[in-house]
Amino acid sequence: MKSLRHRLSPLNSLMVFEAAARTLSFTRAAKELHVTQAAVSKQIKFLEQHFEFALFERHGRKVSLSSRGEKLLHKVSTL
Repeated sequence: MKSLRHRLSPLNSLMVFEAAARTLSFTRAAKELHVTQAAVSKQIKFLEQHFEFALFERHGRKVSLSSRGEKLLHKVSTL
């Protein structure tokens, strides 16, 4: 059985997800968080691997939330 620490996603990654989901832009989230776009992308990829589902649908350089991404945004926005 995994420890609680390994079952919970890192709070920093959820903070990055919230900014990217709210702005629907990895670039705008990066500017808001004072990090690079690549750092945002890496955190999103980490969360998608952690949860084992896509949080965003990619359309070239544009992104939109997947249905599960919308549910996660609702949950992290109400914390």
